[in-house]
Amino acid sequence: MFQRGDGSVSAQLRKEADSLLASDPPAAARRLAEFWAREPGAASAGFVVSRFEKLRGTQRLIPFRLAIERSFTVEPAIPLLRAEAFAAGIDLSVQVGNFNACAQAFLDPESALYRFEPDAVILAVETREAAPELWRDSAKLSAAESHAAVRRLTTQFRDWLDAFRRRSQASVIVHGLELPPWAARGVLDTQSEPGQLEAIRQVNRELGCLARDRRGVYVLDYDHLVARHGRLAWHDERKWLTMRMPIAAEHLIHLAREWMRFLHPLTGKIAKVLAVDLDNTLWGGIIGEDGLSGIKLGLEYPGAAYRGLQQAMLDLYHRGVLLAIASKNNPDDALEALREHPGMLLKPEHFAALRVNWNDKAQSLREIAAELNLGIDAVAFLDDNPVECRRVRDALPEVSVIELPPDPMEYARVLRECPLFERLALSEEDRKRGEYYAAERQRTELEQSMTTREDFFRSLAQQAEIAPVTEATLARVAQLTQKTNQFNLTTRRYSEQQIAAMTPEDGWRVLSIRVSDCFSDNGLVGVAITRDQGDVCEIDTFLLSCRVIGRTVETALLAFLAGRARSRGMRRLEGWFLPTKKNAPAREFYQQHGFQPVRQQEQGTLWALDLEKDTVNPPEWIQVTAREGA
Repeated sequence: MFQRGDGSVSAQLRKEADSLLASDPPAAARRLAEFWAREPGAASAGFVVSRFEKLRGTQRLIPFRLAIERSFTVEPAIPLLRAEAFAAGIDLSVQVGNFNACAQAFLDPESALYRFEPDAVILAVETREAAPELWRDSAKLSAAESHAAVRRLTTQFRDWLDAFRRRSQASVIVHGLELPPWAARGVLDTQSEPGQLEAIRQVNRELGCLARDRRGVYVLDYDHLVARHGRLAWHDERKWLTMRMPIAAEHLIHLAREWMRFLHPLTGKIAKVLAVDLDNTLWGGIIGEDGLSGIKLGLEYPGAAYRGLQQAMLDLYHRGVLLAIASKNNPDDALEALREHPGMLLKPEHFAALRVNWNDKAQSLREIAAELNLGIDAVAFLDDNPVECRRVRDALPEVSVIELPPDPMEYARVLRECPLFERLALSEEDRKRGEYYAAERQRTELEQSMTTREDFFRSLAQQAEIAPVTEATLARVAQLTQKTNQFNLTTRRYSEQQIAAMTPEDGWRVLSIRVSDCFSDNGLVGVAITRDQGDVCEIDTFLLSCRVIGRTVETALLAFLAGRARSRGMRRLEGWFLPTKKNAPAREFYQQHGFQPVRQQEQGTLWALDLEKDTVNPPEWIQVTAREGA
């Protein structure tokens, strides 16, 4: 198989993509994504974008509108960003604001920014433009003047963000300020109070506080990005002076990819499961041939490379990403290595699903998705073997295949760079996801021991608590609307700020449901959003996490909605089912609970329940309690 940068392979992929545009659009899209992964750069971006635009309408691309307000030239990065987005399944429309006109864009309610109606805005400012006194004149500033500069910048950012939030619910990604490569006072800077570097760091700390206090505002650590790629190498002073373009051409792709780390979670293009190979991926060597003592794994080279990958995976585990194994191997040998090898960071209990056998890996991935009750598109696959990667990519195009480079020392970096695992918020449910799936295995064992499903449901001793959305649960509720695909009747995505704007005064009710049983607290696993209009209560959103699908929790929640709507004097309970590629498990939900179809449109079916004649009976084996306001 070919390695990245192999020109002959890139040319072959490019040719294949062109030849498949008309005959097999999905295959063409896969080849374009492969080509871009091998040849990311300005020379390739135009080709990739133009071909994906021809495929628009044949692919399930997520439309997203992005505005960029800036104090430096970003235009050369836009084709790279759009190519990167297309390869990820995102159809990105980008509007770039006028040069160094951020204040006008945010403060003027008639500005082009607001007319564009973006889904997200990037505020990209250079320290030298936003804080010239700290960048250029720091050496002559007194401590009081430095503090005043910090206050001025903090106030400016706060005013811009508050003005924007009054007029738009779009997400905002704010570049933090970067440090200069050389402190104005040299080594004396760190002896000063505050020095130039400390003053800029203080601005960034204040910016972080502003973001945490405002829904849908996120900070991009631009200084960390610059430092990661080399502060001196990042800049092109000649281009800055001639074109106000401060970034060297070879680093524009890194800027585009850093932006994508935010756009992936904002668009829901994330992976929930990382399925990995074992031999020469999780450790060096082949366990069946080299034995436990012969595989390479530890603190020293070359085993340190594989331990580094395991550490990166462990970090994902604590971020709420499920881990799984898909390996062609002897199960006893593999499990012995996981349990007994002294260099092993990952143990069997870290993995939500294991497929260690001699089956085709695509089949193993299907089984993993089924076991975890997730769509196959929620799975990412990591393997050192490019042949296996191609097989999985062709057999399961929905799976995100992460192909590893030849050098194992690069494995951890590749995984950490992957934007599919980025998250903009981390709930308690995310932190405990691995524990939830361990409890699910216990439930499966209990179900297999029961004679009937009713006996199983009763033995679970399920308790459900239904509550209105609060400040404490808002992030999790928004996250569920953005991530839940299978049991989601309308698949409408909402940001925190959009949900916060849904008020009872306008007829909206946003409810969450928490579920616990004899094995564990499943956490907040469901959301229902309704709106009263006249004597009709319309269900705008009804979704459940895959963790509790099939345990009649959905019936309990629907029965609660029907009962409360009736008590408010509503005569009908209505809800759309809008089919997607992923929500087939919810297709018959309304019909199974006595709803009748009342309107059929191309996008879906409207179902209704006559609350004066019909009801939804709650399952007797779930104890439901309601918080005040529900």
